Amino acid sequence: MFFMYILKSSQDNELYIGSTGNLKKRFKEHNSGLEQSTKDRLPFRLVYYEAYLSEAEARHREHNLKLRGRARIQLFRRIKESLTA
Repeated sequence: MFFMYILKSSQDNELYIGSTGNLKKRFKEHNSGLEQSTKDRLPFRLVYYEAYLSEAEARHREHNLKLRGRARIQLFRRIKESLTA
């Protein structure tokens, strides 16, 4: 199983979008400061994830959400309450 996930920083309320094959491990890496791109924005909470059977699908979804504003806006509308909690 592969995952596309969204984390929210408790420090600056910004979001981080990523993908992984091991969601629990990756989440721990982010919150322990092992990830260079997020270590200055700790702590994080997991606000959303999607599961895929293939790594390519998870990475494709991550890519679409990062680069295509329309896909991101549609998802964020759907999960609005999770993002503001």
